[in-house]
Amino acid sequence: MNKPSTTGANGFEDLKQVNEHGAEYWSARDLQPLLGYDQWRRFAQAITRAQEACKESGNEPLNHFAGAGKPITGGKVQNVHIARRTMPGKR
Repeated sequence: MNKPSTTGANGFEDLKQVNEHGAEYWSARDLQPLLGYDQWRRFAQAITRAQEACKESGNEPLNHFAGAGKPITGGKVQNVHIARRTMPGKR
């Protein structure tokens, strides 16, 4: 399990994680409150719209949005890992 980065001056960078291949990503569950969503289902709808826009722009959504479960006491909840190149203003 990856730990959030402690480097960076803003909320996005503070929540950044790095996988075993060195690729940067964000947990949608971690971004949810930062972006002002109080309900997962509403944020999941926004993620679905972003995936559709990604596909319409000629990109493969699976290269930018990876489904993942987030462990919680008693099981897992739905989560999505969002790649850096998907984040607005992040390249």
